[in-house]
Amino acid sequence: MKDAYIVQSVRTPGCKQNRGLFKETRPEELISFILKAAVEKTRGLEPEHIDDVMLGCAFPEAEQGLNLGRIAPKMAGFPDSVSGATVNRFCASGLEAIAQASMRVQMGWSDVTIGAGVESMSFVPMGGNQVSPHPEFSVSDPDMYISMGITAENVAARYNVSREDQDKFASESQAKAIAARDHGLFTEIVPTPAYKYVSQEDGTYKKEAFIVEHDDGIRESSPEGLAKLRTVFAVNGSVTAGNSSQTTDGAAATIIASKEKCDKLGLEPIAKMVTYATIGCKSDEMGVGPRYAIPKALEQAGLSIDDIDIYEINEAFASQALYSIREIGIEKYMDRINIHGGAIALGHPLGCTGAKLTATCLANLKQVNGRYGIVSMCIGGGMGAAAIFEMI
Repeated sequence: MKDAYIVQSVRTPGCKQNRGLFKETRPEELISFILKAAVEKTRGLEPEHIDDVMLGCAFPEAEQGLNLGRIAPKMAGFPDSVSGATVNRFCASGLEAIAQASMRVQMGWSDVTIGAGVESMSFVPMGGNQVSPHPEFSVSDPDMYISMGITAENVAARYNVSREDQDKFASESQAKAIAARDHGLFTEIVPTPAYKYVSQEDGTYKKEAFIVEHDDGIRESSPEGLAKLRTVFAVNGSVTAGNSSQTTDGAAATIIASKEKCDKLGLEPIAKMVTYATIGCKSDEMGVGPRYAIPKALEQAGLSIDDIDIYEINEAFASQALYSIREIGIEKYMDRINIHGGAIALGHPLGCTGAKLTATCLANLKQVNGRYGIVSMCIGGGMGAAAIFEMI
C-alpha cells in the first residue's frame, strides 16, 4: 500500500445547541467554511488537487441531508471534479471519514482526499426530526433504541463509577479547557464566521456575519457545585447535565495526501493514521466502547498503552469515560488524557467529533513533542472506535 500522510487538520469552535453562537448558522455553512480553510492553510495545495471528500455526519437529513459530502465542497468553491460522500457511524462518523479517506490514498484510488465531519444539533436534533423504530424489532430488541443517558446510568451502576468521581472528572475537564483557552492552546481552531438574522423596521430580516473564535460551552465549575445538579435520566441515578457531554454544533476537516503528491506539490506531512479499529458491545452500555476499541487498535499496531503520548477519549459521559480509562489501565496517565479538556467542556457534535478530536490530538501531540496519539469514542447502538496517529 501507498503511504498516506495527513498534511492539515483543523476545526471550527464548538458551540452549544440552540443557545450557542452557531444556533442560526446552517451546517452547510460550517462545513464548507472549514473545508475551504483547510485547503487555504495548506501551502502548495489548491482545490483542484482534491480528489474526494468523505464527510461524517450522524444525522444526515434536513439541512444535513441529500449528500452533504458533495454539496459542501461545491459551496466551498471546489471544482466539479471533486467528488464526495456522506458517512454515518454515529459518534465515530468523523473518524470513520478520515479512515476511509486515508484508505483511498493507501489503495492508490486517490492522491489527495479530505476526511471531515459536521453536525449542527441546533438544526437537526439528537435522533433526527422523525424517529421511527421498526415496530417488531423495537419490541424484541429495545436496547438498540435506548437513550444514551440511560446507557451512561447503566455503566455507572454496573461498574461502580460514583457520582463523586463523575463530578470530579467533569470539573477537571472544564478546568483544563479554561486553561487551554486562556493560554491560546487550541491551535487547531480556525476562527469561523457565524450568522444571525436581525429584524428590520420593514418586517424583514437581515443576515449578519460575525466571527467565533472559541468554544462557547466552557464554564467554571467545581465538584461541589456539580453535586447540586439533579439527575436527568434516573430518579436515583448519578448522571447529570454537568457530568455529560454538551450537545454542540461544529465542523472539522483533515487533508490526506500520498507521498508522491506531497513530493510533487511540496506538501509537508504532519502525521499518518497508523491503524483504525471498531468493535461492538452491548447496546445498553454502549459507553464502554473505548474499553474494547483502544486495546484492539493497540494490538493491531503492535503498541502498548505506555507508547501513547496523547489520548483523546470522547467524554460522552463521565461515567463511561472513567470506566474505560480504568479498565484499559491508563488512569496512571491522566496527564496524557484529554489534556485540554474533553466533550464535557468542549461539546460532542456527534458526526463531527471524530474529525474534531483528530485535529485536537495532532495539535496536542505537536505541543508535547509526542509521537503517538489515540482518538477514541463510544458509539450509539453499542460500538467503540479507536484510531492511532503517528507524528511525522
